[in-house]
Amino acid sequence: VMTSGNLSDEPIAFEDQEAGTRLRRIADFFLTHNRPIFIRCDDSVMRVFKGQPYPLRRARGYVPRPLELVFPEKRSLLAVGGHMKNTFALARAGQVIVSHHIGDLENLETLRAFEQGIRHFQSIFEIEPEMAVHDLHPDYLSTRYALKLPIPKLAVQHHHAHAASVMAEHGLTRKVIAVSLDGTGYGTDGCIWGGEFLLADYFGFERKAHLQYLPLPGGDKAVEENWRMALSWLHRIYGQDMWKLKIDFLRGLKRDQAELVLKAVDQGLNAPLTSSMGRLFDAVSAILGIRLFANYEGQPAIELEMSAEQSESGAYKFNYREEDAKIIIEAEPVLIGIVEDMLKQKSHGKIAARFHNAVCRMTVEVCSRLREETGLNDITLSGGVFQNWRILTGVQELLLKSGFRVFTHRLVPCNDGGISLGQAAIGLRRMKDVLGSSHARS
Repeated sequence: VMTSGNLSDEPIAFEDQEAGTRLRRIADFFLTHNRPIFIRCDDSVMRVFKGQPYPLRRARGYVPRPLELVFPEKRSLLAVGGHMKNTFALARAGQVIVSHHIGDLENLETLRAFEQGIRHFQSIFEIEPEMAVHDLHPDYLSTRYALKLPIPKLAVQHHHAHAASVMAEHGLTRKVIAVSLDGTGYGTDGCIWGGEFLLADYFGFERKAHLQYLPLPGGDKAVEENWRMALSWLHRIYGQDMWKLKIDFLRGLKRDQAELVLKAVDQGLNAPLTSSMGRLFDAVSAILGIRLFANYEGQPAIELEMSAEQSESGAYKFNYREEDAKIIIEAEPVLIGIVEDMLKQKSHGKIAARFHNAVCRMTVEVCSRLREETGLNDITLSGGVFQNWRILTGVQELLLKSGFRVFTHRLVPCNDGGISLGQAAIGLRRMKDVLGSSHARS
């Protein structure tokens, strides 16, 4: 096997000495050359959606091709992106240059690659940023990097950036209904968002609907051990009566360990509230026994999608309630339907398909309610959940049938690899307001 070399979660090793040090325990041989590699760059990963490119990772072959925006702002800025699947972007004179895929900023090697990439792009494009744009999350390494820069800063909420990235791609300048569905994004209320419906433009957003909040047991650990989210949902619905349910998922759990997790949730210990759609997919995958532990990001949801029967047209039903002028999307009926179908010995493929269909129909129902309220008819779809082909195609088709104009990604990924473009677009539109102040927030 011959491959580019990197350890899991680390950037590609592209210098001979570095490769010999970092990879000596996993590689038998190294193929070198007398011509050194100048800069690391991953392969791009693309799919085709409705006859057009649909990027999952934008790097070799596409970077550093600039993206043209319709904004008149001539000054320059740096957008540092998010935490997962990081890219950064430099913008000047109506162009945004989005970097190659950097990776997850979770270790020193990737942080160094991020910093080296910024220096390299600033050098070759001769751009000295006058403003930095970063995520709202205070502990992201990209945020910390931006906050150290001696220039004005603008903080942009994660899902607002997702929405703006689609808007920038399509040259949209009017307000849209932005559907941003993913795993994690720091919210303005300090909770973890991820099932969001926003009214958005480049100058701000209003959160109009979201998936109901649920404790995330163990915080980030619940992403790796997705059975925790399944336990959290079943405990919310059934309480201690859940142990009476005759489903394999509960039989397979270590009761003592599960009770400790639930005790921590009840006491609010390391159990932040989340509205994440990605974590709902994780929970369903675990309840069905498809995947209880994730070996890589998104594995439970990917395997859930793969298991879904293509021909199944049935769907579970979400409930809705109003709270503080927002639509709260309640998933309890969906989980109850899943459990009831499991007790009826329905196939996992049928149940998985009905869950996917429920998410698609819910998305259209919420958008239709927001259209009635606002008169807006343009929809943007972004966030890592839209890497799921059944969700992407199902949502778009139902929205089009309902008379909406639907905008999806074509130039940057729907996942967090597209965050930097959205940050840059918002920054360019708000630059006049920000310059001269020390810090701002979107």
